Amino acid sequence: MAGETALPTLLRQLQPLLNPGEYVFCSIGDPSRLQGVQPLGSFREREGLTVIVARDEAERLGLDFDYVAAWLTLQVHSALSAVGLTAAVAGALAEAGISCNLIAGYYHDHLFVATADGPRAQAVLRRLAEQGA
Repeated sequence: MAGETALPTLLRQLQPLLNPGEYVFCSIGDPSRLQGVQPLGSFREREGLTVIVARDEAERLGLDFDYVAAWLTLQVHSALSAVGLTAAVAGALAEAGISCNLIAGYYHDHLFVATADGPRAQAVLRRLAEQGA
């Protein structure tokens, strides 16, 4: 099933979900350091493999991190080709003074904000959805 591309529809149907837990971004040179832990997300960079894992898993594995995040999922099924959703979401959060790291999955967009900003970010995105209605 194809995702939604119309920005007004995407905004109305955001339904931001604040997932439980704390998440961290780590850079590792050797994926075996994960010891079987499945990262929430990963990206290969020249400097190493960036992985997103639960904070408690990173601590158990002795992985270095310096940013602890809350994870929000936009429950609308957005198309990867949709135009403007990232800008609208990032803009609303920036206006509220909230830093955001956004990752697009096949079905949904996922946002990582500082842990303390999680509930506030969810509220900002709910207001954005109401304004889009």
